Amino acid sequence: MSTPEITDSHCHLDFPDFEGELDQIIARAAAAGVTRMVTICTKMANLDQVRTIAEAHDPVFFAAATHPMSVAAEPMVTVEQLVALADHPKFVGIGESGLDYHYTADSRDAQIESLRIHIAAARQTGLPLIIHSRAADEDMARILTEEHAKGAYSCVMHCFSSGAELARAALDLGFYLSMSGIATFPRSQDLRDIFAAAPVDRILVETDAPYLAPPPHRGRRNEPAYTAHTAQVGAEIYGLPYADFAAQTQANFDLLFTKAAHGKATT
Repeated sequence: MSTPEITDSHCHLDFPDFEGELDQIIARAAAAGVTRMVTICTKMANLDQVRTIAEAHDPVFFAAATHPMSVAAEPMVTVEQLVALADHPKFVGIGESGLDYHYTADSRDAQIESLRIHIAAARQTGLPLIIHSRAADEDMARILTEEHAKGAYSCVMHCFSSGAELARAALDLGFYLSMSGIATFPRSQDLRDIFAAAPVDRILVETDAPYLAPPPHRGRRNEPAYTAHTAQVGAEIYGLPYADFAAQTQANFDLLFTKAAHGKATT
C-alpha cells in the first residue's frame, strides 16, 4: 500500500540548519509521503536564496514577506514589491507576516503597518496570506476582521497555537488553521481541543522546520518528513483513518494554495 501524500505547508529550507542537505531532506520527505513543501522567506534580503531553492526542487514552492520579529530591523516592504513576486510560477503565498508581542512588542506599530501591507498584497494578488501570531490575539483578530471588511482575502494561521477566540475569528472569516508539532506535545491538550472544534476542511499541516519537531524527534532539528507525525496526531484528533485525514488536508491545501496545486518548477 502506498504512503498517503501530505504537504508541509510551512518550512524554512533556506536556514543554515539544512545547508548542504536539501537533496537528502527532500528525499526523506518523499519517503514519508510529504510530496510538497512551501519554504518561507522571512526577510526580503533572503529572497534570492529562497527562490533558488524552489526553482531547483520540483516539490518545493515558496512564499515571502517580512517576519514581524524582523520589521524593526528591515526596510518596510511595499505592496508593489510583493505583488511583483506573484509573476513567478512557484511563488504561492504572502507571508509569513503578522504580529509577535512575545519578543518584539516594542515594534507593535511597525508590525501593524507591515501586516496591513501584506494583507493588501494578498488581496491584490489573490494569493493566501500566511500569518504568524504570538501573544497578540486581540489585535490580530481585530485587524484581520477590519481588513476583510475592506475586501476579501484568503489566509492561513500558520503554526496555530493561540487561543480559542482567535481561532473562531479566523474560521468565521473563512480562514484556515495550520497544525504544527506544537499540537503533538503532551501538554498541548487545550490546543488539540481547539483544533477538534474546528472544521476538518479548514486544517493544514506543517513543520515550521527546523523548529518544533514533534515526538519522537522533539528537541532535535525538525524537517519536512516529520509532517507525517503531526498529521498522525491530527487524524487522531478528528477520529479519522490517517489516509482520510491526509487526503482532507491535501484537498484543503489545494483549495487555499491554488497556484501550488497546479504548479511545477520552471528553472
